[in-house]
Amino acid sequence: MSTSGIVYRPRRLRTTPRMRRLAAETRLHPADLVLPLFVKEGLTEPAPISSMPGQVQHTEATLADAVAAAARAGVGGVMLFGIPAERDGRGTAGDDPDGILQRGIRAARAAVTAVEAETGRPGPVVMADTCLDEFTDHGHCGVLTPEGVVDNDSTLERYATMAVAQAKAGAEVVSPSGMMDGQVAVIRDALDDAGFEDVSILAYSAKYASAFYGPFREAVDSALQGDRRTYQMDAANSREGLREADLDLAEGADMVMVKPAGTSLDVLRGVADRADVPVAAYQVSGEYAMIEAAAANGWIDRRGAVLESVLAIKRAGADVILTYWAHEIADWLA
Repeated sequence: MSTSGIVYRPRRLRTTPRMRRLAAETRLHPADLVLPLFVKEGLTEPAPISSMPGQVQHTEATLADAVAAAARAGVGGVMLFGIPAERDGRGTAGDDPDGILQRGIRAARAAVTAVEAETGRPGPVVMADTCLDEFTDHGHCGVLTPEGVVDNDSTLERYATMAVAQAKAGAEVVSPSGMMDGQVAVIRDALDDAGFEDVSILAYSAKYASAFYGPFREAVDSALQGDRRTYQMDAANSREGLREADLDLAEGADMVMVKPAGTSLDVLRGVADRADVPVAAYQVSGEYAMIEAAAANGWIDRRGAVLESVLAIKRAGADVILTYWAHEIADWLA
């Protein structure tokens, strides 16, 4: 049979690794990646997280080591989560100047500064989770009313003081993740009033109430009973995610986030198409755990699945990707 009628042969651009590299439309770079890290008060050695193989709750010393290692690998940022020894209804450890998260921020900044002096290259941006769920004894992301409902406006006051405490400790980016209405505007005003005009806000704009957060709750020793569906978004809604991002942009967000990444790629694409600021996406704990579990059973190629999953997030429009594989991917890319 004659094939002379075939005009277009796209396979020509797939013939060799060299050709595929040249023709690639989407590329990953270590600077695109942010590594989430957990630091727990009172630990004397790192504590493995059973549902997230390879991840640990850090001591302050090992947190600094992990940040330094990420800096040498060229990772673009680190996102810090603190786990206090004591919790209460208002999450008072969250804005304690000497609380575990603030101590972790200071340790991370010192580690970045040391590696920058050593290498002469920019280190990772130090980011902090600006939310109360790790610090409350009820596990919710805000202050509760006597009826047990999260009080939006009272919670905003707590977020404002947390953001300022984090900025004072050295956070370059604060990251409100609680999905409270008006959180970006209140935090921006608080930072500016405290003289931190240069501290950026990464807003968790489209954060869905997801089944894929389960391992994270082990990672932060969550005390949550029930769920967060009255403030995190319904997975059925995509237009609402775009509206939330628009509102955060109007309030002054410097970056916006979609979470979880893997089940929200359509929303991520929509936000990326309309946002004029960097767009982030969080590859969450459940996404990490699924790939690790399947790979451990020999069902999938681990490295291939990790890279493909992160590349899909990048292809969908993310400029910044939070992933627990950030350091490992950076090493692979090198």
